[in-house]
Amino acid sequence: MAPNNSAEVPPALQGSVDRKSLIRAFAASLTGTSLEWYDFAVYSAAAAIVFPAIFFPASDPLTGTMLAFSTYAVGYVSRPIGGVIFGRLGDRIGRKKVLVTTLVLIGAATFLIGLLPTYGNVGIWAGAFLVALRFAQGVGVGGEWGSAVLLSSEFGDPRRRGFWSSAAQVGPPAGNLLANGVLALLTTVLPEQGFLDYGWRIAFLVSAVLVGFGLWIRLKLEDTPVFKAIEARGDAPNAPITEVFKHELRPLIAAILSRVGPDVLYAMFTVFTLTYGTTALGLPRNQLLVAVMIGSAFQLVSIPLAGALSDRINRRLLYGAAAVAGAVWVFVFFVLLEGKSPVILIVGIVLGLLAHSFMYGPQAAFVVEQFSPRLRSTGSSLAYTFAGVIGGAIAPLMFTWVLAAFGSWIPVAIYVAVACGLTVVGLALGRDSNVAEDEDYLHALVDSEPVIHKG
Repeated sequence: MAPNNSAEVPPALQGSVDRKSLIRAFAASLTGTSLEWYDFAVYSAAAAIVFPAIFFPASDPLTGTMLAFSTYAVGYVSRPIGGVIFGRLGDRIGRKKVLVTTLVLIGAATFLIGLLPTYGNVGIWAGAFLVALRFAQGVGVGGEWGSAVLLSSEFGDPRRRGFWSSAAQVGPPAGNLLANGVLALLTTVLPEQGFLDYGWRIAFLVSAVLVGFGLWIRLKLEDTPVFKAIEARGDAPNAPITEVFKHELRPLIAAILSRVGPDVLYAMFTVFTLTYGTTALGLPRNQLLVAVMIGSAFQLVSIPLAGALSDRINRRLLYGAAAVAGAVWVFVFFVLLEGKSPVILIVGIVLGLLAHSFMYGPQAAFVVEQFSPRLRSTGSSLAYTFAGVIGGAIAPLMFTWVLAAFGSWIPVAIYVAVACGLTVVGLALGRDSNVAEDEDYLHALVDSEPVIHKG
């Protein structure tokens, strides 16, 4: 694996994008993914505590809980639809237009969940409305990531793609911290019945603030210089999905596999740890939540740091080393948990999420650069959504099933290790960054030179 090219930006391209636009693009990318993961955390809490009682028949609590969590799964199942629809549009009409649309879709659906009538008001329609809005959220999320990554990475120097594209990757810890902060505040200032009656609605309604801020930034931005160059030369694909499957299938497989390990490892340390710690070890839930929040806070720094580091050393090598470290650490972590030490718990989760950071930080850049510039939105969106279904969506369920079936954490750790192994395979199938592809288009935009399409 050759090291990344770290030369300076060619003189013809210097100053083509001002720093203010770069910062706006970074913030615009971060806002959408933060909203996505804010919703993820708030919805998870509401589905476990509130939704079974107010949206589904109260006469059967178990059925209500199962139905509530099934609506959670709908948000994952619908993501590939969003990836197909909006990923294609990102290559056809531009990254900015897609990002404005997906942010409005996600934000409107999240806000409307906070206004839904209950089962007591409209009967089974309450659950139907909830499923419909959750489906809409999933469609929006499926189309958000690919264009969000491109918005920040294509405004920046392609030689620093690791850092600029990490904006979208900071969304999960930022969204989780924000959601947990809002939930903690609401449960502190409101009585339990008050939270169940109306407090949970506030958690969904305040998402409008994040949506408004994101729209304000995104509407001020122009589309990325790379897409403007593609559009100016008439090089936008007519059938991007067909072209990806016909000409860039190996990059698609590489990108999908590269995401599996990070998704599974993240689910392990932020979701399953809570279940295992409370049920198998008898640890206080608050203690586990604090450990996860501390780990998430570290990730606000470690993810962009890892992205920036991947610009200086080989991206695939750094990514692969982190995958191996994550596979090994999960075994060590479970052994250490047996001591039930609060300090060890925090350190264990922080180090586990650090391994995740050094995969997740470079991930966006790696996925993006697997595809030619004219097919990036489609390829990246397909990889993100398909990997999410086979990785993060089923991981908590698989962890729970494996633990119940074998009565031991060892098969769970093996499951994580196998997922990290698939990521290593994806990295081996992938390619290193080729900044010349971007520069061909950018030179054409700056110097009005013909673009040489490299297929």
